Amino acid sequence: MRKLDLSKVKFDESGLVAVIAQDVISKEVLMLAYTSRETLVETIETGKMVYFSRSRNQRWLKGETSGNFQEVVELSLDCDGDTVLAQVNTLGPACHNGTKTCFEEN
Repeated sequence: MRKLDLSKVKFDESGLVAVIAQDVISKEVLMLAYTSRETLVETIETGKMVYFSRSRNQRWLKGETSGNFQEVVELSLDCDGDTVLAQVNTLGPACHNGTKTCFEEN
């Protein structure tokens, strides 16, 4: 995985940045979530997507309870530095509703 330059990431006033997870093979957008500096560092170190759950106000390793991990292939920033694109290999559905993406109906 190519190293993401954390100094270029523009975290919001809550210390979070948006992440778009995209299937590296199909290029489908899987989901939108948020990550903090700490969870982004953990993502880089482990190679698995770690988000920050705004509703639970805590770290969220995608797949920790479901087994539907997202293995990181590449992380990149948009032109403004305020959105991370995470290209991932998925191990199961991305959505908590059981669908492949969060942008389709059950």
